Amino acid sequence: MRLVIAGCEYSGTTTLTFAIDDWMHETIGVRFPLIHDHWKLPHTSGHPQPDMTEDERRQVLALSPELKEMTQRHSLYYHIQSNSWNGPDWMSIGLHIDDSVYGPMYYGYGGDGEPHDRKVVGQQVESSILRFAPDVILVHVKASADVIVQRMREDPHGHSPLKEEDIPTILDMYEQACARSLFRHKITLDTSEATVEESVAEFARKVEPFLTEEDRSRILTHRIW
Repeated sequence: MRLVIAGCEYSGTTTLTFAIDDWMHETIGVRFPLIHDHWKLPHTSGHPQPDMTEDERRQVLALSPELKEMTQRHSLYYHIQSNSWNGPDWMSIGLHIDDSVYGPMYYGYGGDGEPHDRKVVGQQVESSILRFAPDVILVHVKASADVIVQRMREDPHGHSPLKEEDIPTILDMYEQACARSLFRHKITLDTSEATVEESVAEFARKVEPFLTEEDRSRILTHRIW
């Protein structure tokens, strides 16, 4: 199973990703080999170190817009090279969709008509992925603006540029990015009122039509054993 899980901060993308990983383990008997989560500056670590120091995060944020753009673009291209798809399972949080929202909104790169316009880069990324992984599934995780604000106040993320007054705009940018995606398989999950367990159950229902024959075979084998 190959998933890109994208949505506004505080919608629950990370929480759901790890819950879906648990569901994978229970349903198929395996976990995702890696969970790639490198596209919300300055949280770009994961290969090889599991996390960055505070000083390293400050260094990332101090980079010029040009260097931020280049670093993120190179990271995108690295994660979609052909050998990324050798195995049946792959998981990314955000990927090019996060980059297409946060780059133009907060970091000074990738806007419409600018060098490396993120709408163009996003289509290049997706076209490359679809050459090797036409079965990839886009999971758009949503929540209402009021719920995002509430979660943001209760548990603020370190170094997040997100501002309360920007939330409706950011939600709309994610909506547009997911709508224009070239990925054929798409799922939407609204976590505004749903528990994590309810959202995972909804995911399981909605993903079923998009399971590959290999996925179905592994599920049946796991049930037997």
